[in-house]
Amino acid sequence: MLRRLSCCGLLVLSVFQLFAQSCSAPSTALPPDSLVGKRPAAFWKEQLRFPRVRAAQAAIGPQLAARLREHALDPKRLEVFIRMLKSRAQVEVWARNQGSGPYELFETYSLAATSGTLGPKRRAGDLQVPEGFYEIDRFNPKSNYYLSLGLNYPNAADRALGAPNPGGDIFIHGGEATIGCMPITDAGIEEVYLLAVAARAAGQPVIPVHIFPFPLTEAELAKRRSSPHQAFWRSLMPGYAYFEQHHDTAGAGPLAALSSPRR
Repeated sequence: MLRRLSCCGLLVLSVFQLFAQSCSAPSTALPPDSLVGKRPAAFWKEQLRFPRVRAAQAAIGPQLAARLREHALDPKRLEVFIRMLKSRAQVEVWARNQGSGPYELFETYSLAATSGTLGPKRRAGDLQVPEGFYEIDRFNPKSNYYLSLGLNYPNAADRALGAPNPGGDIFIHGGEATIGCMPITDAGIEEVYLLAVAARAAGQPVIPVHIFPFPLTEAELAKRRSSPHQAFWRSLMPGYAYFEQHHDTAGAGPLAALSSPRR
């Protein structure tokens, strides 16, 4: 009799536990290999309010986190640097862990479309992609081109050298069309956007973006010696050369000096 009661008690307890589990709130914890992590930082929480960011994170976040780990990169310590060379029609994303040394090339994304020619942007409507030293100043999760990252164009050099209305709203974005921006397809911008969000959430205050017409070497400049942009391109050479040598950016102070107005 006692054995029967004991068995009945265990059965009742098991049923109760199953009932309690079924009534509890579903877990919102992200998988351990998520790009976001188990305890999302404030910037992640802000961005995940938007459906396109949530969808992108759900679709490719775990795979992107795995690729970062293959490069010994920790999403919680991530820093990124973006570079574009117009002649190659490519956007490069370089990455490193905070305080770990030089950047390493993480991925390259081909432009889906181009506009303008080699040379800086100087006025609104000229269809030119800017050239110089910039940073990401806007995250747009509701872009007309799926997702987009805005550049702080025009900077001081652009305002000094450009027309009274130098234009604005330059983005790295999705889609396959452009009138002066950098489209890298929806699949491409998903990755770059999530990497930029991860870096900002990890504490990177400035995400630099360098845009060059071509590799700024003497050999490449010699091929274009008749260009009216020679002096301007030479003013960008120290910043290009510094990164090529150190795989690091020169910093806001030196780059501001390198971008000083030169005609």
